[in-house]
Amino acid sequence: MRTWTPPVLPELPGEGLTPKLFNTAKQRLEHPAIPDGRALLYVCGITPYDATHLGHAFTYLTFDIMQRAWRDAGIETVYAQNITDIDDPLLERANATNVDWQELAEEQIGLFRSDMHRMGMIPPEHYVAVTEQIIEIAEAVRELKQLGFAYEVPTEGAVGHDIYFDIDEAQQSSQWRLGDVAPYEHSIMLQLSAERGGDPERPGKRNALDPLLWRSAREGEPSWESPVGEGRPGWHVECSVIATRALGGAFTVQGGGEDLVFPHHEFTAAHATALSGTPLAHAYCHAGLVSYQGHKMSKSRGNLVFVSKLLNAGADPSAIRLGLLAHHYRSEWEWSDGDLEVATRRLKGWQQGLTRQSDDPASSLAVLQQLRAALANDLDTTVMLATLDAALDRGVDDPQLIADAVSALLGVTL
Repeated sequence: MRTWTPPVLPELPGEGLTPKLFNTAKQRLEHPAIPDGRALLYVCGITPYDATHLGHAFTYLTFDIMQRAWRDAGIETVYAQNITDIDDPLLERANATNVDWQELAEEQIGLFRSDMHRMGMIPPEHYVAVTEQIIEIAEAVRELKQLGFAYEVPTEGAVGHDIYFDIDEAQQSSQWRLGDVAPYEHSIMLQLSAERGGDPERPGKRNALDPLLWRSAREGEPSWESPVGEGRPGWHVECSVIATRALGGAFTVQGGGEDLVFPHHEFTAAHATALSGTPLAHAYCHAGLVSYQGHKMSKSRGNLVFVSKLLNAGADPSAIRLGLLAHHYRSEWEWSDGDLEVATRRLKGWQQGLTRQSDDPASSLAVLQQLRAALANDLDTTVMLATLDAALDRGVDDPQLIADAVSALLGVTL
């Protein structure tokens, strides 16, 4: 799948610091392992039926900033992202709107690419749709069955039987343990499974939390012939296969929104570990969820603020970025209709600050050092913005260096 044209990142003097990141799985700040100076990042992509709202943008901006921090520290980055272009929500939206599901997916993927390009996001080197790797995913499911980590559940109205991952067997016979990624109580896991695509009450499962690996073909649903019968992949195994095929095992960071911690990232790691014998990633990093009008932005509620609509109405992409970067990536916060106006004023204030004459200008090199220190401290963009507010209000001795730093580290054009 093609991506989008990458932004140009100016070169800065010296070198930044390798960032400490909050690892959800360990509940602490740490430096993820980066062997040979090469950071490998996988971020879960969209299900293309309603893109791109500000919740999406906040997540992908987080990992854009992460890559900028690594690159500034002299670390090579390799970025992979999937597209879940076959899943129940996509099919439900297509049916509800009487649109072919493939046409809907293609339209929304194109819109997402456009939004990411206009927002100056670094594109992935590996941008892979699930429908491009159906057979590879099915082969992984077959291997899990052969290894004893999967079983069939009798399924009425299907061509064959659905296939589920065996949590208990995996805990006994692999390195993975339930809770390795998601530090939640069992009761919370059951609740989240029911809310986020699982089926804990389905009869015939060995463990209520066992996730679906392969959905056997049903009448009226898209399906593919495969080594495990006609059907389509479950949600988590698709990312296990796409991530490891693109990046290998034990890559640097698995990323996404906080709502992916469980069950998605937990079981993506479980499947990959059961298949390879090694952990999926060194660290799991998650962006907080964005609310609007008192509730988390969600397609079901309909309280979405779309990036494309803001841009088409004349919003500056840099102002949108600043509106999002005003919040630490792990925070949960609420977008208000006035946030864009505030961010636009900040952007204009910075632009004016570059031309400000001062008898006592701030040292641009010192400002750059402060920006790098904040970035290295778990991507603390709130401190970075406050640092720039103060410096540009005072005036700086090298405006071009500050403009380059803001472009390279924050993706904001002055």
